[in-house]
Amino acid sequence: MVAGLSSAGGLIALLADEDPEVKVYALERLNEVVDEYWTELSEHISQLEVLYEDDSFEHKKLAALVVSKVYYNLGSLDDALVFALGADELFDVTVKSEYVETLIAKCVDKYTKFQQNVGKENQVLMGQDYDARLLKVIDRLFDLCISRKKYHEAIGIAIETRRLDIVTKCVMQAPDMHKTLNYCYQVAVTLADNWEYRRDLLDVLSCSYAELSPPDYFHLSHCYIFLQDYRNLAKILRKLISNPGSDVAKVHSDRIMAYQVAFDLYNTTSQVFCTHVSSSLMPSGSNPEEAPATSATTTEGDASKTDDEHPPADVAEPAVSDGYRAAMKNLLRILRGERTVELHLQFFVRSNHSDLLVYRHIKDHVRNSICHNAAIVANGFAHCGTTSDVFLREDIEWLGQAANWAKFTATASLGVIHKGHEKEALTLLSTYLPSEANVSPGYQDGGSLYALGLIHANHGGSVIDYLVGKLQDARTNEVIQHGACLGLGLASLGTQRPDVYEYLKVCLLRDDAVAGEAAGLAMGLVMVGSLDATATEDMVNYIQNTQHDKICNGLSVGIPLLVFDRQEEAANCIEALTDHKDQSIRRTAMNCLAMAYCGTANLDVVQVLLHHGVSDAFGDVRRAAVTAIGFVLCNKPELCPDMVRLLAESFNPYVRCGAAMALGIACASTGSIDAYKIIEPLFKDSTNFVRQGAYVAGAMIMISQSQGHNKKVAEFRQMLKSTVADSHEESIAKFGAIMAQGIIDAGGRNATIQLVDKAGHLHMPTVVGCLAFQNFWYWFPIAHFLSLAFTPSAVICLNEDLEMPKCELESWAKESTYAYPPIMEVAKAKEKEKVKTAVLSTTHKAARRAGKSASGTAAATPTTSAPEPMEVTEETPDPKAKEEEEEEPGKVWLENPARVLPAQFSVVKFESDSRYVPVKKLGYGGIIMVNDGQRGDTESLVKPAIDGPEPEPPAPFEWTED
Repeated sequence: MVAGLSSAGGLIALLADEDPEVKVYALERLNEVVDEYWTELSEHISQLEVLYEDDSFEHKKLAALVVSKVYYNLGSLDDALVFALGADELFDVTVKSEYVETLIAKCVDKYTKFQQNVGKENQVLMGQDYDARLLKVIDRLFDLCISRKKYHEAIGIAIETRRLDIVTKCVMQAPDMHKTLNYCYQVAVTLADNWEYRRDLLDVLSCSYAELSPPDYFHLSHCYIFLQDYRNLAKILRKLISNPGSDVAKVHSDRIMAYQVAFDLYNTTSQVFCTHVSSSLMPSGSNPEEAPATSATTTEGDASKTDDEHPPADVAEPAVSDGYRAAMKNLLRILRGERTVELHLQFFVRSNHSDLLVYRHIKDHVRNSICHNAAIVANGFAHCGTTSDVFLREDIEWLGQAANWAKFTATASLGVIHKGHEKEALTLLSTYLPSEANVSPGYQDGGSLYALGLIHANHGGSVIDYLVGKLQDARTNEVIQHGACLGLGLASLGTQRPDVYEYLKVCLLRDDAVAGEAAGLAMGLVMVGSLDATATEDMVNYIQNTQHDKICNGLSVGIPLLVFDRQEEAANCIEALTDHKDQSIRRTAMNCLAMAYCGTANLDVVQVLLHHGVSDAFGDVRRAAVTAIGFVLCNKPELCPDMVRLLAESFNPYVRCGAAMALGIACASTGSIDAYKIIEPLFKDSTNFVRQGAYVAGAMIMISQSQGHNKKVAEFRQMLKSTVADSHEESIAKFGAIMAQGIIDAGGRNATIQLVDKAGHLHMPTVVGCLAFQNFWYWFPIAHFLSLAFTPSAVICLNEDLEMPKCELESWAKESTYAYPPIMEVAKAKEKEKVKTAVLSTTHKAARRAGKSASGTAAATPTTSAPEPMEVTEETPDPKAKEEEEEEPGKVWLENPARVLPAQFSVVKFESDSRYVPVKKLGYGGIIMVNDGQRGDTESLVKPAIDGPEPEPPAPFEWTED
């Protein structure tokens, strides 16, 4: 600042001087004092602008800088940015000041908006000159970040502004290329919300990952999964299992990595995509089951000719052909999902800690059919995948109270309990499956077909053809058709089989309300994520023309499944549904937005949903719109509480219920205290179905949370218990509390709900299950669909033979922190205390008179008096005698397969000198392949909890004493 200057009036006066040097001097001094005297300068800003517009004035850029600062202080950031760009190099991006940082942020926002609209009709946001100056500032900003080696900062801005050239430049110049690539990957899957741009970005990253030495096959494969590039995935797998090198350790390591990629591939993609990868692995005409060595050699030769992007895979030599054949067989087994289903079943059966007393407590307080249904559903959730149907078998008379559709639901719950128990599925359900001799109304038969689909969900195999046959045999029995359609849709989830779609379409076109509802939903299950033009046209036309509300309810879930994860590609379809006059079709549009933009955190979509959530005339549409916010924000659950906080206080009960469900979906398994505090007042809401939704949402938030880690869990469990026992609570609300008990105990208290995995992929069965579950509002048997969302909260380590070795993990936390909740205690009947006999005053007088009359006799008979109460001395515990409790150790050993809660992953690791080394971080959870550091030594394996079908009896023989 100029010393002794008390006003800028003198300097402003110099601007009118004819001498250019005097003007320059005045501008230089004004630039120094503008933050102090901007109020005076604002009155003469037009004079400064004239100097900037004067092309004959050589220092016009300096005038632009001063004007920019004046506008900044006036709060007009747009004008400030315009003149800052006019200042060109005088606008120094290296200066650390609030003015520079604010305008740089404004500049990045403008440039980002421009880049995002490139290729659209409204891309002209500013003049060409303005574009060039804006680009110049952005480039200077990138150069500054790179020169200061702030590569992560440069990459963040580059990804936001869609500058792939800068991303590539930063990756190539970074000292740790691998670490920088991993940072780019995380940013790409979390911040890049535009589908097309994310594909371009991941395509660039995949090329960089392939150039690493050695290549990072884990992240490379995940890039290809996002890109849905099954051909390159097949090349990676084929290359890893066909390594003919002399380094035996590397050969085994590569095959283990191939198995890990295959497991991740099955867990994050659909059945049809895995089928494409399997087909690409094998040469045309070969038998995948046999995988002959000669075919393997031919395949590798073909791959080396067609692979232009990556180094060609080496041809398998005859010496390793047997190993290649075994590895290929294992890969195909993994890609078909067989091993994953077996391992999940083994884990749930082995780790089952469900508490039957909880559900007997519920049974004892069930007083009507609504709560009876809820108890059956909750028991199914609690024992999902555990194969434990003890509760149903021990209370068979109580279960027999179910009639009609309640019997349908009860039979279907067996499918939830035996989820994944595929080898014995037909045997387990043989009593209930439809037969030609059975002439019953079909509720039990239809429920058994539904159960069969639940057991084989997302892994249909041969059972698909069986269900097709039962659907055709049902003919006029709408109940059996209903169950067959649901089962067929579940078993064919994501297969996109046109023949199955046509069978379901025929059932829909019969226009039967009961069967049509299930058919409409099942058609969406089969074609999930396909955005097939024919299927979309068929289903949209039918929902617009049908008169059956039940069919509309089925299609309101089926149609959204078609647009799953298709984002902008589904915009035209969604727009046509959003403006429809029929409320059921508008509700379908809200579900479409939830599915198309699930896990994108797209704020533009959230804004559309908020608009419909507060303005639509129908409560169901409002509820669906607000619930959809949870799906959109499921990858950033921390945003959801602030987004729906005010909606949870809405006057409209449908909006409040939707807000609760949005929090339950977005914050599932997080134990978010912010989300729970918003839901907490809704537990006492005046509307019964709001309380119902709040209970269910609370359970979804608290699932896989321990009482030692989250203090709200014990409070929530106690509230559910008291709600169930409250005879004054309304049945609708009690229905939600009972189901919530099953959800929080899901999978024997070993399951979790995660719509987005640690690698950033949407878990399609979980998303589908959560969406379909919302329809229990209209049709309670659909509640079983939530079992699709239950996945093991575990770490399952496998060796090269795909077996579970005996190994231990270190959990650096006290055992009580992540322990199972305590078993419910049975209330003991209190013993009745003996009451002293009342002694009247007349009794004492009579006794005294009797004593006087007998006083003359020497041997008087002693009188009987009331016994005096025995004195009981209460023992007070001696503090010195009490042994001091040992302090709980701060580390626990977890045996493979280990139950690991989501919050526990941060403290779990292999010990440093462990025999086994994981090929990916334990934090990803699930199935993790491990390298054996002592290959060749004797290896102890975990004994299976289910050994499979019982062996055949021995051949007849004669017993002899010898």
